[in-house]
This record gives sequence, C-alpha cells and structure tokens, in this order.
Amino acid sequence: QVQLVESGGGLVQPGGSLRLSCATSGSIFSFATMGWYRQAPGKERELVAGINSFGSTNYADSVKGRFTISRDYAKNTVYLQMTSLKPEDTAVYYCKGVQSRGYSYWGQGTQVTVSS
Repeated sequence: QVQLVESGGGLVQPGGSLRLSCATSGSIFSFATMGWYRQAPGKERELVAGINSFGSTNYADSVKGRFTISRDYAKNTVYLQMTSLKPEDTAVYYCKGVQSRGYSYWGQGTQVTVSS
C-alpha cells in the first residue's frame, strides 16, 4: 500500500514562508508525476504545483514566482517551498502522486493558515 504523508503546515504571517514535505512509503521513482494541490473552505481542490519524472515543473498562475516544487530521491520526498505567503494561500494542502500505470494516491493533507 502506497502512502503519502504531508507535513510542514502551520500558521504563518502574511509575507512569511513555509516548506511542506510529502514523504512517500516507496520510491518516488514509481511516480510519473507528483503534485501539490490545495482546497480552501467552500472552494474546489486546485493544482498548485506539479513535477514530472523529467523534472519539468508547472505552477498555478497565482503562485508563480512564490512557490517552488522540488524532490529528493534519496529521501523519497517532494517539497513545496512557499514564500511571500498571502491570506488567500490559506487552505489544506494535499500531495498527490500518479504512477505511470495510472494509479493515483493522495496524502491526508496539511493545513496552512496565513494570518496576522
């Protein structure tokens, strides 16, 4: 059973930074793509950032220049570095991994709250 476990969320002031981590129970080599999504209260879940097996990344327009997705194969972990955080970044952040054979897995989510 593949498991993804997020960590690193919390309360931060506007303009602050956080780094989210997504640790996988197996090798991240098994995932064709990995991504970070978020869901704010009353809103649909949206893609924040993604990275594929070639290292290509993509970002939502709202986070470009502020967020960076990266991965550490040795630690089987994907990160989301978030800077210049805004109140509208407040949401539950989820990690998702999609294997080349099509199976997808979600983490349980980690809360990020940006407030003064």
